[in-house]
Amino acid sequence: MKGRGDRGSATAEIAVALPGLVLIMVAALWGVMVASVQLACTDAARSGARAAARGESLATVREVVAHAVPSGAKVQASRDAETAEVVVTVQVNAPGPSGLPPITVSAHAAAATEPGAADAGPSG
Repeated sequence: MKGRGDRGSATAEIAVALPGLVLIMVAALWGVMVASVQLACTDAARSGARAAARGESLATVREVVAHAVPSGAKVQASRDAETAEVVVTVQVNAPGPSGLPPITVSAHAAAATEPGAADAGPSG
């Protein structure tokens, strides 16, 4: 039979461990969020590079890529006679007031420019 001195010890142990568990859960969720943003940026950059390589205007490429990534992302697109490149950069903040620093996610994609596509429109 347990003594009376053990009453409430489980509650005290949970109260001590709970903030640590919450912080670990927030960090894990943030990691999943960063990975998801990285995948979205990579997919958008690849699609944008392919569109720019086909001859789409770079303004259109930037607009389409910007709609596929989180708000606040910076999209850079360039094209010359040999390659079309798209770079997407976005800062991912930690959820809630966790005190964790933001992470900058970046994705770069390049595609070979199709013949005549470099002359199809303005490249700036």
